[in-house]
Amino acid sequence: MTRNSLVILAAGGSAALLLGALAFQHLGGLAPCKLCIWQRWPHGIAIAIGLVALFLPGRLLPVLGGLAALTSAGIGAYHTGVERGWWQGPTTCTSSSAADVSTDELFDQIMNAPLVRCDEVPWELFSLSMASWNMLISLALAVIWAMAARRA
Repeated sequence: MTRNSLVILAAGGSAALLLGALAFQHLGGLAPCKLCIWQRWPHGIAIAIGLVALFLPGRLLPVLGGLAALTSAGIGAYHTGVERGWWQGPTTCTSSSAADVSTDELFDQIMNAPLVRCDEVPWELFSLSMASWNMLISLALAVIWAMAARRA
């Protein structure tokens, strides 16, 4: 495959993931949590990089596209760990132990809690959450970006 074909494949993969996330949100009624939104930004950046890379030769843009895909994969891995209870997520979208806070702090947390929590899995396929799938596919996209950079 040529460099530009690989760029189209990688940027198109990010576009497909982003469109899929938006479809789950707007057609499937699955509102995203804060970490879900964070995972989307690098895909948007990868799409923009891909569009520019089609017109500018060189390795820099495919390398940057790969870094964007790796960023989304990293956020997806972090989100997966939060969903599985391996580590604590952001305090603005995960639960905390009631023993760690006062009654007033607990009330404030309840009143300010987002509608969608980061530590719950709203959808799974083959026991992998959307965050896990994003991580795996983003890693594959990073490999495609790397292949594009090597072909430059």
